Amino acid sequence: MKINNIYTPLVLLLSVLVIGCNSNNPFKNNKNISQATGWKISTKDGGFKNKKSYKGQNTGPGLIFIEGGTYTKGNVQDNIMHDWNNTPTQQYVRSFFIDETEVTNLMYVEYLHWMNKVFAKDFPDIYKASLPDTLVWRNPLGFNEDMVNNYLRHPAFENHPVVGVNWKQAVNYAKWRTDRVNEQILVSNGYIRPGAISPDSLSNGYSFNTKAYFLDPSNAYDGKMNEMTGSKQINTDENGQTTINYASRESGILLPEYRLPTETEWEYAALALSEISEENLYRGKKKFPWDGEYTRSGKRKNQGDQLANFKLGKGDYGGIAGWSETGSGITSAVRSYPPNDFGLYGMAGNVAEWVADVYRPIIDEEMNDFNYYRGNLYFKPSIDENGKVLTVSSENANYDNLPGSLKNEIEDENSIDRTNYSKGDNRDFNDGDRNSVRDFKLDGEYSKMYNSPDQNNQFEESTTLINNEARVYKGGSWLDRAYYLDPAQRRYYPESMTSNFIGFRCAMSYLGESRNSKKSRKR
Repeated sequence: MKINNIYTPLVLLLSVLVIGCNSNNPFKNNKNISQATGWKISTKDGGFKNKKSYKGQNTGPGLIFIEGGTYTKGNVQDNIMHDWNNTPTQQYVRSFFIDETEVTNLMYVEYLHWMNKVFAKDFPDIYKASLPDTLVWRNPLGFNEDMVNNYLRHPAFENHPVVGVNWKQAVNYAKWRTDRVNEQILVSNGYIRPGAISPDSLSNGYSFNTKAYFLDPSNAYDGKMNEMTGSKQINTDENGQTTINYASRESGILLPEYRLPTETEWEYAALALSEISEENLYRGKKKFPWDGEYTRSGKRKNQGDQLANFKLGKGDYGGIAGWSETGSGITSAVRSYPPNDFGLYGMAGNVAEWVADVYRPIIDEEMNDFNYYRGNLYFKPSIDENGKVLTVSSENANYDNLPGSLKNEIEDENSIDRTNYSKGDNRDFNDGDRNSVRDFKLDGEYSKMYNSPDQNNQFEESTTLINNEARVYKGGSWLDRAYYLDPAQRRYYPESMTSNFIGFRCAMSYLGESRNSKKSRKR
C-alpha cells in the first residue's frame, strides 16, 4: 500500500498536466472546426467544405504504384558506342504510377472505336489522325504484308504492343484515356446518371474534358451537363429549390491525367533497384531490369530461358525450331516474359517506348536533379473579355484540340519578381535557346546551336535531327541487340514519325507523400 501511495501523487500530477494541455486548445483534433479560424466547417448549413473522408489517391486502371527515391540515372556499365549521351547523374524522382504493360493493340482499338463513333461522321480528319501507321511493317526486301493487314486488328495480336504510333498520337491517347477514366468515376459516384454516356449513341456536340470540367462543370457535354446529372448529387431544400453538386478538385475524386512517363521516371521504373537494395543502400549495380549480368535466367525452374524479346544475333530473332524463345519472331504478347521487381512487364525488349522528354545529348544535372524533365511548355487557359474560360468549339476542333477541351495559350512570364522561370516554352532551355549560344544577342536573329530541319522539312543544309520536336525513346525492342536492353540507353526520333519497334505506356503523377503505405520501415 505504501508503494501505491508513493506513486499516486505523481499519476495525479501527470493527469492534470495532460488535461491542462488539452484544455488550452479546444479545437485540437476536431475535424469539424477550422484550425485556422475556429469556425465550423463541412456543416449542413453551408460554409466551407472539407473532404474529411479522403484516404489517398486511388490507383487508376492498368497502373502500378512506384515509390520514388534517389538513384543513378545513366550508363553505369558498358558504353561501347562511346556516344556519352547518358553520362551517370544522381537524380531524385517522386513517387508515381505507371502502366503494368505497354498499351496493347486491343487497348488502342478500343480508342479507335470511340474516335470512330464520336468523330468519324462530322470530324473525319480527327479520326484519321488517330489511326496508327500500319505500313511501318513494309520492307523493300522482306515479305510482311500479312503484318500490314493484320497486326493491329486481328485477335491473334490483340495482346501485342501497339506500334506505328508516333509521339503525338501517344500523347493524345493519354488525354483520351484520362477523360474516359474520369467519366467512369463520375458515373460510379453518382455525379452522372448511369447510361447517360454510351459511345455507340454519341453524336456531334459530345465533349468532355477533365480540366474544362474543373473550371466550368455546368458547360460539360456542350452545356448539357445538368441533363446528365445523377440523382445522388441533386439536393432539394425545404423550399423545393434544387442545387447540383459537381465533383471539384477539392473532392479528390477524379484522378490526375494519364500521360507519357518522363525519361527519369521510365528509367527508374525499369531498373527496379529495390531488388538490390539493402536497408538504405543499393548493393551493386544493375545492367538490366532483372538482377544479373546475362539475358538468360539462372533460376532453376526456367534456367536458360531468355528474359526478354530481342534480336539474338544476325538473322536470329528467336532461336532454331523446337528451341525458339517465347514470341513470334517479331513482337510478343506483353506478359510473355517475367516482370521486373516492381511488377512491370516489358521494360526490356519487345518494343522500345516513347517518353515525354525532348532529346538533348546532355542531361543538365547542374540546373536540376529533382524530377528531371526537358520539355516543359507552360500553358494558361484563354479567357474572354467577360472573364469566361474559352473551350474549343466544333468549328475550331482538330486532333490535338478536341471539342470541349480548354483553349490554351503559352504563358510567357517576364516578371522580374519571378526567379524560377521567365518564359513558357522551355524545351531548349539552356541548350539551344538565345542565352546559350555563342553569338548571344538581345534581339534580332541568332545562329541556332543545332542545325536541324525547319518546319517545312528542309533537309538540304541540315546536319542533325536534334530540335525541339525530337523525342526520347527508351529500352530495346525485338529489332535490337541486347546492348539496348539496358534501361540507361537513350535514343531519339522525330515526334511525328512512326516505326514498327516503338510503342508506349502511360504514367500518372502520385499526389501525396512519397509512399502510399503506412507500414513502418525496418530499422
